[in-house]
Amino acid sequence: MSSPEGRSDSRSFRVTVRALRATWLRLRRAWRPVRDVDPEFWRKLGAELSSIHPWIDRGIVLAYAALTGLIVVGFTFLAEAATHGFAALTQAGVHAKYIALLWTPALTVVLLWWTRRFVPGAMGSGIPQVVRALDDDLDHAQRSWLVSFRLSLHKIGLVSGGLLAGLSIGREGPTVQVGAGIMGHASRWLSPQSGLDSHDLMVAGAAAGIAAAFNTPLGGVIFALEQLSRRRSMSQSSLVIVSIVLAGLVAVSVFGNETYFGRLRVQDLSWTLFGPGLLVALIAGVAGGLFSRLMIVCAQGLPDRFSRWRSLYPLRFAAACAFAVAIIGIVTQGATAGAGYAPTRALLEGHADLPGVYTVLKFCATWLSSWTGVPAGVFAPSLAIGAGIGQDVALLTGVGPEAAIPLIALGMAGFLAATTQGPITAFIIVMEMVAGNAMVLSLMACALLASGVARLVTRSMYFELAALLPVPPSRTESDAELRIAR
Repeated sequence: MSSPEGRSDSRSFRVTVRALRATWLRLRRAWRPVRDVDPEFWRKLGAELSSIHPWIDRGIVLAYAALTGLIVVGFTFLAEAATHGFAALTQAGVHAKYIALLWTPALTVVLLWWTRRFVPGAMGSGIPQVVRALDDDLDHAQRSWLVSFRLSLHKIGLVSGGLLAGLSIGREGPTVQVGAGIMGHASRWLSPQSGLDSHDLMVAGAAAGIAAAFNTPLGGVIFALEQLSRRRSMSQSSLVIVSIVLAGLVAVSVFGNETYFGRLRVQDLSWTLFGPGLLVALIAGVAGGLFSRLMIVCAQGLPDRFSRWRSLYPLRFAAACAFAVAIIGIVTQGATAGAGYAPTRALLEGHADLPGVYTVLKFCATWLSSWTGVPAGVFAPSLAIGAGIGQDVALLTGVGPEAAIPLIALGMAGFLAATTQGPITAFIIVMEMVAGNAMVLSLMACALLASGVARLVTRSMYFELAALLPVPPSRTESDAELRIAR
């Protein structure tokens, strides 16, 4: 005979079972209309969750994006140490600045010899190499000649060496090639069904390099869309954008929200600055177009004495250019050496003590440094030149120190846009340096106008330089030439 407690437990169990069954039936009835609304969605979701390989591929890509950000951060520290090293070398005594007359040419020759001997694909900025590597007509060996993990490591050391030599170069452009080489290395670990090809990875790495270099994640995304995605669409654009942002966030986590040029706090713009601002945009457009034209012409080579000398004796030519850069550095008390972060920051803060010809000399020093052939970027020097243009216009038009800061910012955006033919990228990079929205429209208008003026003077620098790159022949072409020779 069962006890009352046993009968009570049995009754409670049956009640619980009936309640669970009723709940299950209600859930099934409620699930049918949800399933019938978009059955394709649920089918895709099930297929997505049923396979682990896509998630492994995405994890690999994101891990490489984080690695890119970390390597760029290390590159930043190394470049800053090299810049400080040159400053310490030339400021150790009264006559220490004259050491640069020997140090700069000697180290430049060593860097150029190493580049030509071991990594000829690392010469120049690095952005034209990435643009050329995105062409579909290149095989794997040709693409590796332009972009690879090994080349990225060499590039970091060579650019840092150029900063240690006192050349007027930046690390931001080379960071594009560095990032593309690191992210491209991820392709060997991805499954064939990943849907990601080397082009997507290189675009992600290149833009991630810009995002981490300038500490501006949005600028990296815009750079990818504006400069690197013109010739072909990205098959995995969402994953590419996430990778770019992740690399930028790695840099932000290390350096915070501050930029290398500081944070601009500008006054509200008034119509009194319309004329000076328009003049800044026009001058920056002409100067940027001229600089871009010089870079293209120097790469093409002309039947003149200098081009022949550079072709026959590249090391001697590089030494002569570096010597001229050293002389310019002595004249400007070292202001033209390196990327130009310190002088630009001083201009933005309103207490710069620079010679009146600083802008022209920085322009010449950057051009000569690039003409040597060593790995050298022009992003940051372009911002420094643009800042100088804004300051010069402010002085010529009688604008006060406080009102000159917006003109300096406009000059930075205008000259960078004119040089790179990337007005949106230039506008976004400078905008992310500005605290507040007071200059958003002004920066955009200046970048677009300067870029338009530059187009009257020259074509897109990076695409023109990419077309001039001496890429080695493919294996198929080499085999064909060998058969013809036989």
